[in-house]
Parts: sequence; C-alpha cells; structure tokens
Amino acid sequence: MALHFQCLPTELDAEQVKDYLYLLQQRSKTPSQTYFKHTVYGLRFLLKTEGLPYHFLHLPAIKKNKKLPVILSKEEVWRMLMCAKLLKHRILIGLIYGCGLRCMEVRNIRLVDLQFERKQLHIVQSKGNKDRYLPLSEHLIRGIQKYISSEQPQEYLFNGQPIERAGGDFDSRYSQRGVQWIIKSIAKQAGISKDVHTHTLRHCYATHLLEDGINIVTLKDLLGHQSIETTMEYLHVCQLENLKSFSPLDTLFAQCAPQPK
Repeated sequence: MALHFQCLPTELDAEQVKDYLYLLQQRSKTPSQTYFKHTVYGLRFLLKTEGLPYHFLHLPAIKKNKKLPVILSKEEVWRMLMCAKLLKHRILIGLIYGCGLRCMEVRNIRLVDLQFERKQLHIVQSKGNKDRYLPLSEHLIRGIQKYISSEQPQEYLFNGQPIERAGGDFDSRYSQRGVQWIIKSIAKQAGISKDVHTHTLRHCYATHLLEDGINIVTLKDLLGHQSIETTMEYLHVCQLENLKSFSPLDTLFAQCAPQPK
C-alpha cells in the first residue's frame, strides 16, 4: 500500500484505503482469502496502535470459488491399497478411506481408541471439539492387529520421528507432511493422474457410502459435520441409481441410429 500511494498508510484517508482494498480484490490474479483477510486485519491493527480511527475497515464479502472434490473410483482406491508395499502404509490408507478420517484424526489415533470387540474407532475431540464413533471393517481390524503385533506401537497407532515441542516434551506421532507424502506417492505409483490428497480419500468415503445406500443424516454424523448443508455437497458428485444422469447421445443413438438387419 505504501508503494502504491508513495506514502505511509497512516497518512491515507478512509476512501483511499477502501479504493486500495477494492483494487486488490479486482486484480486479475486475485489473492487468497487468507492473504486478503490478513491485509485488512493488519491495517486495523496498524491504525489502532497509532491511535487512528479504524472502524471503517471492514472485511468485504469475498466470493468463494465453488469447487467440487476430486473423487476416485473404487477401483482406483483398490489400486492404491495394492500398491502400498508397507503394511503401515496400507493400514493408513485403509483407515482414512474406510473411516473417512481427516489427516489430524488419523495421526491422533491411540491404541486405546481402537475397540476391536465392538468393531469401532473412537475419534476423540476432533474438529469442533466433538467425539464420535466410527465402524471398523473386519478387513481393517485384521490388518491393524497384524500391524500392532509387528510394529509394537506404544501410545499412538502411527509413530514418526519424535519432534521436540514447547515445554521439552516430544511429539512421536506421524507428521502431517509424512501422511500427505505417503498418499500422494502411492497414488502416483497406482497410476492415478488425478490430484490426490489425504482429504481426497475422505471425499471418496462419503461419496461411495452415499452410492452404497447410506442416508445423508447418518453420513453427516459419521463425517462429524456441524451442518447438513456441508454433507449435502456430496450429492453433486455421487452417482445414485435413481438420479444417475446420462448423455442425450445415448438415447439419440438408441432411437435414431439404423438398426443392423
């Protein structure tokens, strides 16, 4: 802003500041929402500390790009499982996809959260400070038990390189970067050209469950969503039998193409 106006931001009047924010919003390469918010909040903090009025600075409405999630077919998810050479990696993929977990949730799984007798996984204090229980597949239970017997984890199911945290204690969980690297690497090995992230498998979990017949309210609870509107976005990508779309070319050829004699 100082470079644009060739003066200190504190010397600008309210209209100049608003003009600059509008210009920032209208640029061809629009900055991210986070960057734009920090610009506004940074200006408010600057004006406040200088004892200048700042109440005119409000965050303008920013249009959110509506992007549908990338969804893998069941065959592609199966290829990822088959390409994971290490049992640890196979269990990691199986848990994220088989339980619809966020990256943080799979990293936070402790041995006491696994309830094999009840075939459930206890997710403790996740997003929104909520607990929830998720069904565990028998295939996944067998794999996890084999993995625990082999790797002998102590507290967390997945351990990585210990990282020292503030206070001198150590975080022995798998790092977020490590989980993301595994998912992307195995997707590449499986010959999947789509842009696959950890959250992609969670999207696949939701979509495939809807296609398999689960109701939207149950899915909302399984995903840990606050609002049903968030869950309903998956209706745009799933292919339900009674709502499956088709191309008019199919009916055109069926009705108009000459039939072989």
